[in-house]
Formats: sequence, C-alpha cells, structure tokens
Amino acid sequence: MAGVSDRPFRMLCRQLGAGLTTSEMVSADPELRETRKTRLRLDHQGELSPVSVQIAGADPALLAEAARRNVECGAEIIDINMGCPAKKVCNVLAGSALLRDEALVSRILAAVVGAVAVPVSLKIRTGWDTSLRNGVRIARLAERCGIQALAVHGRTRADGFTGPAEYDTIAAIKAAVGIPVIANGDVDSPDKAAAVQAATGADAIMIGRAAQGRPWLLTQVEAFLARGERLPEPDLGSIGQLLLRHLDALYDFYGEAQGVRVARKHIRWYCASHPGSAAFWARVSRTEASREQRRIVDAFFSAPAADGMARPCTA
Repeated sequence: MAGVSDRPFRMLCRQLGAGLTTSEMVSADPELRETRKTRLRLDHQGELSPVSVQIAGADPALLAEAARRNVECGAEIIDINMGCPAKKVCNVLAGSALLRDEALVSRILAAVVGAVAVPVSLKIRTGWDTSLRNGVRIARLAERCGIQALAVHGRTRADGFTGPAEYDTIAAIKAAVGIPVIANGDVDSPDKAAAVQAATGADAIMIGRAAQGRPWLLTQVEAFLARGERLPEPDLGSIGQLLLRHLDALYDFYGEAQGVRVARKHIRWYCASHPGSAAFWARVSRTEASREQRRIVDAFFSAPAADGMARPCTA
C-alpha cells in the first residue's frame, strides 16, 4: 500500500473501525533514510496506539537497524514485508522475492526480533509461484524465530493480484502455527470478510485495495463481524463530507502542492463508478490549488440527484 496508507489514510481508517493499520513500506536502505518521503513515513503524530511500521529490505543487519530506528521514532510494532510483488522491490531481492531463500528469511527474522523489544510481525504470500508454494514452511520458521503475528495474502508472487485467492493455503498456515494469522486477499464486503474468516480460521481479516475510495467498508465489516449488524452504504453527501475530511488531512500533512497531487488519486477512487464522474474528474484533476480542489469536490458531492434521491458512490 505504498503511496496509499500514509498517516492521513491510516488515521481515517482507525476512526472508521480498523483495529490496526500499518505504515507504508519503509526501506532499510540507509541512503534513503533522510529523504522527505522517508521522513514523512516516520511521522506518527496523533496516531492511535499501537503504531505499526512496515520495513523492507534483504540485509539482516540493515533491517535490524531499521527496526531499531523506527522504534526510536515511535513504532510499537515492527512488520517485515515479505509479500510485496512489485518488480522494483523483488529485483533487489526484497518483498516476496525473499520467499525463495528460506535460510535468508530465517536470518532476517532472527536479526529483527533480536534487535527490538516490541512485537515483530510478518507479511507474506503463499509462495513465489505454484512450484514454490512454501507458505506453511515460512510460517513455521517465523514462529520459531519469534514472530508474533503473521499476515498472509492468499496468492503467490507470480499471481500478483489476479486469480482466486488461496484461502485453503491460508487455512493450512493457520493450522500449522500457534501465533495469530491474519487473512488477506479480495475481502471487499462484510459477507466476504465473514466467509474468509470461516474458511481460513484466521484470527483477523486484513483489507487493502478494497478500502481505497471506500474506507467506510471498514465500519461495515467491523459491525458485521462483531455484532452481525448490516450497515447501509452511505449517501453521496456523507461520502462527500468524509472525503473533504480526508483532503484536509492530506493538505495539512503534505503541504499545499504535494497535498493536492496526492489527493487526486483518492478523489478518483471515491468517485470512480459514479455517474458524471468522468466530467468531474476532468475538472478536478487540472486544479493546482487546494481551495479550488476542495470547492469542486464539495460541489460534486453536494449536488442533488436528478430524481431527488440520495446517490451512493462506490469504487
């Protein structure tokens, strides 16, 4: 979720019912330590506890040092990324590329767990590809190394985000270890969340892409899993107020120019399938001023439907 799960989005998700959010991936490369991007990713001001920070890399010593540095900056959980399928990450043998080298995985986990006093969690996929679906072995190894929770995206690295998620593999991983297992992959509704939890036996559900432009999904899933309560889709006006709150947080966090640029993708996600969104997007994508961007968004979400009915906007 690099470029998405920044501090403003994490704080919004926690407010809407997420039990835990994890930071954007922070590289262990010391040469990137003082960049503006990294500094922003280390900013946890105002976040609810526990603060979870995800680190990525392939060198055990550098990852251990990155874990220590992030704890000094406020991290209360360190999460290690061994699930990212992006080529630029895998090409430097980080992310899910690490799943091909179980000995290196063991050294990394032992180094990071030994470096910090806070809990360390791990995010993986079910394997590198269908010929190396080693999620169960990695999970057992992680437990032996002291990892305290494991999130599993139910696909191999080769699958990317296509094809059905392997909930049976997640179930096998859950059965193989005693630490909490978090199921991830294609959870886009309260019913799907309940079905995935039942199919996998997972201790928790992780939602990623489905919350982009639809963060109220977290409220709906939490209500359904906790109380069996079905919450309706919000009307257009309610979505508009939520988006404006999100935009204000982005402007405050990034500043005027970058805040407007970062906001564009979120605006597009919030309105992707709404009638009239193409013309609206053509207008809002051209503005460089936060006040004008905000005004256009407010006008779009405040406009009454032609039939006088409230209009849902789903992404």
